[in-house]
Amino acid sequence: MATVKEFRNSVRPNWCPGCGDFAVQAAMQRALGNLDREPEQVAIVSGIGCSGRISGYVNAYGFHSVHGRSLPVAQGVKLANRDLTVLAAGGDGDGFGIGLHHFVHAVRRNMDITYIVMDNQIYGLTKGQHSPTSSFGFKAKTTPGGNIENAVSPLQIALAAGITYLAQGFSHDVNQLTELIQGGIEHKGFSLINVFSPCVTYNKVNTYEWYKEHTVNLNTFPDYDPTNRGAAIAKVMETDGLCTGLIMKDTERPAFEDLIKGYREEPVAKQDLGISRDMFSQVMEEFA
Repeated sequence: MATVKEFRNSVRPNWCPGCGDFAVQAAMQRALGNLDREPEQVAIVSGIGCSGRISGYVNAYGFHSVHGRSLPVAQGVKLANRDLTVLAAGGDGDGFGIGLHHFVHAVRRNMDITYIVMDNQIYGLTKGQHSPTSSFGFKAKTTPGGNIENAVSPLQIALAAGITYLAQGFSHDVNQLTELIQGGIEHKGFSLINVFSPCVTYNKVNTYEWYKEHTVNLNTFPDYDPTNRGAAIAKVMETDGLCTGLIMKDTERPAFEDLIKGYREEPVAKQDLGISRDMFSQVMEEFA
């Protein structure tokens, strides 16, 4: 079976030195290697932005989609070939800005895909504008006087929409992040792993040191129950969304694919979808 090394390719990432996305890539490759997946069994669909490049840095099937549309593409890939392990990846602007509506519907639909968001609270590729997750008062090129919008809380939105696997990691802790991504892949249903992935070039507020000082690891709460949605909502609000670890896991709700009537176990990609000439003629007679 495949090892971590087999999920590496010869393409060198052109992220800035110190970017948190390096750790996300490493954790993703480790998780896939730990699960004994083969590269040809994995598809990674990414969005636009610095994070969107990740689909070309992992040795697997890769699809670089358009801005905010990684989730609908990933869901289409999964429906066409349910044998694939499908991961979607993007940034906070990509997923929680233009792609927020796709995110909400993907959560409630509960298709068996894993969504990894590299959240750096800024638009990095377009050179430092504030993003949907930038905090109130945050100063950037587009908000020189301070951001006057409240930040989007992806964790609260996900929980309210009924997510069945929710976790949050930090690029500084690759071991925990690997475990969270691995758990998301193993989970049968939609999983979100939001990752605090600092932008070392444009965000001088939410730095590695800032996160070390402000984040709370849920492993320090031995009585915390991630199967209790009410407790998850309370903990997210109590920590102002700055908690790391497994936040929510619901194994009772079936995945979307298991609810589709007539959806065969054999992937659509491997089915013979051709029709006979007689059937074609019947259709033409009916509608022509």
